Amino acid sequence: MYQDFSTPSSPETGAPRLAALRAALKAEKLDGFLIPRADAHMGENVSPRDERLAWLTGFTGSDGHCAVLPDIAGVFVDGRYTLQVQNQIDLAAFVPQAIPDDTLSDWLITNMPQGGTVAYDPMLHSYDAISKLESAVKPHGITLKQSHNMVDAIWDNQPAPPQGKIEPYPIAFAGVSSREKRDDIAAKLNEAKLSAVVLTLPDSICWLLNIRGNDIAKTPVALAFAVVHADGKVDLVVDPAKTGPELLEHLGSDVRITPPSDFAGLLAGLAGKVGVDRTSAPIWISQQLKEPEWFTDPCILPKACKNPVELSGTRQAHMRDAAAMCEFLAWIDAGIDGLSEIDVVTKLEGFRRNTNALTDISFDTICGTGPNGAIVHYRVDEASNRQIGRDTLLLVDSGGQYLDGTTDITRTVIIGAADQEMVRCFTLVLKGMISISRLRWPEGISGQHIDTLARAPLWAAGLDYKHGTGHGVGAYLSVHEGPARISRVSDVPLQTGMILSNEPGYYREGAWGIRIENLLVVESPSAIDGGEIPMHSFDTITWVPIDSRLINSTLLSLPERDWLNLYHAQVLDKIGPLVSPQTLRWLEAACASI
Repeated sequence: MYQDFSTPSSPETGAPRLAALRAALKAEKLDGFLIPRADAHMGENVSPRDERLAWLTGFTGSDGHCAVLPDIAGVFVDGRYTLQVQNQIDLAAFVPQAIPDDTLSDWLITNMPQGGTVAYDPMLHSYDAISKLESAVKPHGITLKQSHNMVDAIWDNQPAPPQGKIEPYPIAFAGVSSREKRDDIAAKLNEAKLSAVVLTLPDSICWLLNIRGNDIAKTPVALAFAVVHADGKVDLVVDPAKTGPELLEHLGSDVRITPPSDFAGLLAGLAGKVGVDRTSAPIWISQQLKEPEWFTDPCILPKACKNPVELSGTRQAHMRDAAAMCEFLAWIDAGIDGLSEIDVVTKLEGFRRNTNALTDISFDTICGTGPNGAIVHYRVDEASNRQIGRDTLLLVDSGGQYLDGTTDITRTVIIGAADQEMVRCFTLVLKGMISISRLRWPEGISGQHIDTLARAPLWAAGLDYKHGTGHGVGAYLSVHEGPARISRVSDVPLQTGMILSNEPGYYREGAWGIRIENLLVVESPSAIDGGEIPMHSFDTITWVPIDSRLINSTLLSLPERDWLNLYHAQVLDKIGPLVSPQTLRWLEAACASI
């Protein structure tokens, strides 16, 4: 199994570990310490060695941070994790804080009225994060101080850094050579009059050099840093033990391997203005440079705008994944009485493995029945595992990593009979999802301009959800990829070739959850009959039926109903030839017009 169901942490460990951290802080004459859910590369996923937040607090979500003071410790999470954090931490030792209403700066000001010194690890915080926090708390007498990592100092048996081998990523999947990509980045550096740029995001480095790794579970990246020079040459900062002859031949003579022990010297020796991303690079890096220049990671946007080969591969991966999903959903409909959430997750992974193309799942499968479905990023483990009941909703959010693409899909299905409220809410969520799917828009429109469309049907009923409507998706890289999102906070224009999720939802605490998710590709602008401005559109690439038993067709407009019926006809046409005869019979019924 790629997914592990062991209970990742226990609230009981929080208090003694917190006491040990406070003792260490007192010995160092410090009043507090900041613990982000981050590593030196600021990625969403981290290796076991960097799971400091989970080790200390018990909270295992993919985003959050903790601030420890002598008499109080706050765990800050956003709306995706407000229920999860309550179950995972010792509420007598830690106090949950809800982002964005509760900010770290306000919390520090409130809880350190006499000022004090709060330490942080400069490899785990960006320049932007620290400068904003410092400007807010300094007028109140609070000092931020760099230090060694205080959690590492008390963490016995902390896992070793990952040492996964780095592998070449074939041009047959990448579509564009590393040399071409490096020339493009070099041209941007010369245009900006920069001698080099420091890259810290593993997926940017892997994309640029056409390499992949396995340092992070479920995300095929290698943990490394890189310096890209204005002549297109690269210093790849990585343990040489993670390389090999095949990789070195693939990289060529223009890519030099630099061990991590020489990184500080490499940075200090760079001449001229050197670009560094203030939002994602550790603050430590900019402090080593003689002439740092703030410069957005130049790989982020071209990586997000997939080339034709990447898009073709991704579409193939989604067809393969859809066939596995249909086999899975047909199995569910055949009857899963007496089975548990873990049984369901295990079975789904088995169907994906049967494709003989799965390299990993793209994230831990979210499989929640009943009240567990209302926990947005719920991860089933041995302690939380729930039997599948009757007349309830089952929410399954999952994905696969294939050499030709990364998938992510959510389907919510009814086990037994649905009540009217389930059907009403499911239909409202579906209306929002269809609205995004059918959208046309002019150049320059970003995710914050369209997020409202997915929520409007729910808002009209006095309902909402506490997560973004969509995120970017990589090409055999991270399932959550920047810079674009469908979210009220995203101002990045949606551009041709971007892959985004479309996943509105609704969650009734203590009862059930609903989410429907397809992936979409941003199409080039095209003319509309009678129109004056070319418009972008979305091309759906996820082909799995939506449970019609949960749809009140009278709540759908005629265009919405037409979209759904056409979608299901396409699902049957595309996926029908790829599934077993038994599943084909199920698929024909599941795709029937409404």
